[in-house]
Amino acid sequence: QVQLVESGGGLVQPGGSLRLSCAASGGIFSINTMGWYRQAPGKERELVASITRGGYTNYADFVKGRFTISRDNARKTAYLQMDSLEPEDTATYYCNANIIISTTFVASDSWGRGTQVTVSS
Repeated sequence: QVQLVESGGGLVQPGGSLRLSCAASGGIFSINTMGWYRQAPGKERELVASITRGGYTNYADFVKGRFTISRDNARKTAYLQMDSLEPEDTATYYCNANIIISTTFVASDSWGRGTQVTVSS
């Protein structure tokens, strides 16, 4: 019943910017940590950035200083502002959230279906 939907992906030139959104909906009691992961063909999925319910952030070294993760708890939405994009950033970006379900009060990880980000001239 809980659903995560990513949006904002697309084609951008090197040095450009993109803003991804992840909206959670359904029978949600509360959301703990939210995060963005990415996966390129032939590579393992890797953490890009995460943010706790209280707003504490963690970034992978390869995006530090270029990307910014944020969240709006009222809207149940996480964002990833990506600046100074490089071709190496090309990947499918997935939203992850640890969610406590209203009906059971059980916490579990939920994943979105992903949004494609392509950085190319």
